[in-house]
Amino acid sequence: MIKIYEDERSIEQFLDLMKKRSEDDSKEALEAVENIISLVRAEGDASVRDFTEKFDGISLGDMKVSEKEIEEAFENVSTDIKAALEKAIANIEYFHRKQIRQSWISTEENGVMMGQKIIPLEKVGVYVPGGSAAYPSSVLMNVIPAKLAGVKNIVMVTPPRKDGSIDVNILVAAKLAGVSEIYKVGGAQAIAALAYGTESIPKVDKIVGPGNIYVALAKRVCYGKVDIDMIAGPSEITIVCDDKANPRFLAADLMSQAEHDKLASSVLITTSKALAEQVNDEIIKQLQNLSRKDIIEASLKNYGGILIVNSLGEAIDLSNTIAPEHLELMIENPLSYLGKVKNAGSIFLGQYSPEPLGDYMAGPNHVLPTNGTARFFSPLSVDDFIKKSSYIYYTEDALKALSESIMVLAKAEGLDAHGNSIRVRVDNE
Repeated sequence: MIKIYEDERSIEQFLDLMKKRSEDDSKEALEAVENIISLVRAEGDASVRDFTEKFDGISLGDMKVSEKEIEEAFENVSTDIKAALEKAIANIEYFHRKQIRQSWISTEENGVMMGQKIIPLEKVGVYVPGGSAAYPSSVLMNVIPAKLAGVKNIVMVTPPRKDGSIDVNILVAAKLAGVSEIYKVGGAQAIAALAYGTESIPKVDKIVGPGNIYVALAKRVCYGKVDIDMIAGPSEITIVCDDKANPRFLAADLMSQAEHDKLASSVLITTSKALAEQVNDEIIKQLQNLSRKDIIEASLKNYGGILIVNSLGEAIDLSNTIAPEHLELMIENPLSYLGKVKNAGSIFLGQYSPEPLGDYMAGPNHVLPTNGTARFFSPLSVDDFIKKSSYIYYTEDALKALSESIMVLAKAEGLDAHGNSIRVRVDNE
């Protein structure tokens, strides 16, 4: 079911295969996205409606979700879902509230003052996958840190279903989390509308949220005109385990990521060949009862792997090379290895901290760097929704004390006007 790799060369070949999963940024797709963005920028709402009809098969009237639709969603949502959303919101808020930064100021004896001002972004766009899928958890993870950062206007876009409606769970999650306005638009045309603004959809400062290849490419093309969170690739998990790990748990966790997408990657790194074979047996057994069996099989066959190594230290080093989106340390005393982890989006410690706990309920954000970008990217956080301005205040005496050094550097760089700006202030004449 899932291939086992035991030698260094085959492991390296597998890792190369993983990296190529996201090389579907075909020239054709990029050209299509650039054309969509160009037309939406030029024609506004009319172009957004045209593309929605073309790609989603829906002729839109008013693109904005009405208050009546949101009220009806609350009437039709199950009490269990609503209660689960409220519990998740409480946990996500608790975690992200600890990330809030404060402005600061420093005053020196010579009268100099300097500091940093924290300013929330004015308007943020949140893309939520929709249509046949419904991810209310994605709403919460993107909206809550923005609200805690102080963003006043949060504009959500999500593709409509075939009947022109939006899933009630998504609408309820959006209302509970604090979304300002919602539009029934998806794909590259939604990203273009948020980046440039149309008659109906407001222009935003930043766009966050996952989507398909067209959404990802549109965010990449629009970056610079608008800020973005990251370019998200297919989902992935790496599990490091010792020979005492439960094979039932390991198999279940590998499949929990594989069901996302045929391009998803599930990797187990272990010191035990016997355990690897037990995990394979468990996958076959558990797979029969799962609704997304075909997707899981394709994902595990093409991009899944069990890597056999000599020690847990070697396993951690290999994991750092992969820099996975999700990392589970399914080992005894996982906290003793936490300090050795250098590259991972989110880390799950021990056998009762599975990745789906983080997806829905624990509190840390599930918008994470993929495809090795955990080497330099971080999970979505409150920091993603603020900007910082530094400021200084100098007295005349304080400026004079530094004037000669400033003018020396200005002269060295050939910037006479810089030096003159200082000179006119300190020259007695």
